[in-house]
Amino acid sequence: MSGTSSPLTGLGANSASSKAMIVGMALMAAGGLISLCGIAVSGTAVVAAARRWVLAQEEPPSAIVKRKIAQAKAATAAGANAWQDGMATTTRPQ
Repeated sequence: MSGTSSPLTGLGANSASSKAMIVGMALMAAGGLISLCGIAVSGTAVVAAARRWVLAQEEPPSAIVKRKIAQAKAATAAGANAWQDGMATTTRPQ
């Protein structure tokens, strides 16, 4: 059986393969670091733009939200009253 060789016998840690793996890992680490820096710079720019947009508004966002909630409550109450009034007129005997 000396003529048959296992496919795993050629997978020894030769120096060319290890160097290529080390260089590949180093490049991946450098790429990851550059990506993280890019995310940080972009995130900072987005946050700064959002802050400028909020500060440029005539009315603070919290006031807008409170007004919209009040409008929604009023619309809900009006719809419920209209629905109940409509049911009362259709169930009355004439």
